Amino acid sequence: MTNTQADRVKEVARLAGRPSRLRRREFLAEGPQAVREALRLHGHRQDDGGVVVDVYATAEALDRHPDIAEQLVAVDAPAVRRVTADVLAAMSSTVTPQGFIAVCRFLDRSLDDVLSTAPRLVAVLVEVRDPGNAGTIIRAADSAGADAVILTGASVDPYNPKTVRSTVGSLFHLPLVIGAELDGLQDRLRSAGLTVLAADGYGPLSLDDLQDASASRRLTTGGQGNAAAPTGKKPASGVTAAGIPAGIPAGVPFDRADAESGAGRSVRLEDPAAWLFGNEAQGLAPEISAAADARVAVPIYGNAESLNVGTAATVCLYASARAQRLD
Repeated sequence: MTNTQADRVKEVARLAGRPSRLRRREFLAEGPQAVREALRLHGHRQDDGGVVVDVYATAEALDRHPDIAEQLVAVDAPAVRRVTADVLAAMSSTVTPQGFIAVCRFLDRSLDDVLSTAPRLVAVLVEVRDPGNAGTIIRAADSAGADAVILTGASVDPYNPKTVRSTVGSLFHLPLVIGAELDGLQDRLRSAGLTVLAADGYGPLSLDDLQDASASRRLTTGGQGNAAAPTGKKPASGVTAAGIPAGIPAGVPFDRADAESGAGRSVRLEDPAAWLFGNEAQGLAPEISAAADARVAVPIYGNAESLNVGTAATVCLYASARAQRLD
């Protein structure tokens, strides 16, 4: 394809806008990594028509990434079209296209579908508006081995090109729920066996306390996890080598986290959990945080005013993932 004004070129370019995406239920995956992961998922979902509708690539990009060229043959992608760099630029939503664009079908699933799989770790984006932050959380959830990401109705569209790019392919790795209603959501999460944890910078419970309590339980119950400090590293002041605050008698479970749970129920980091992450500017609304099983703050040891929501989400999800794996 060489004509930048061709109707097909314009149709692809329109997918950068939400109205066109919603009407066609298709979105753009740009760059080699995103296209690679889209094709991998396409190969596993042929029964329902697959994920990839069309692939557009320059000859130079195909030469640079022979693995993708092999994928295109192996998964029998519906349509593969070679285009000039000018045509790809006219289709792309980026300033510097990377030689590949795939038009993909929407991937989202229903909340019922996701909760029926008995998930152990879920990230819930509550009115997260920034595409980059949403993409970072999706990528962090994927990296931590989470089972799903849920976005409430007021959150950013995960098919926004910037969000898709910032997931670096993770969008194709785990289930997404889009437009979830906040009303009753926490009860539904609990009914699925999940403890609801609100990431709240002003929360009365520290993530450190949850991790300390989890480490203590592993020690006192003979768990296989190694709670000792890494060899050659000195424990923080006031903390034993096992990661338990000084002054806690040996053999006594450290359950300060349980005692401080605002909802009157035991909060254990190793249990299945749904983490709530709020809006970049306002955080979680007070009524949403109050309805959670615990409001958990990520401690800040330096002078920063707060943590970016994407960074906080990464820390929280990895804390749960590690506790669950060592349990």
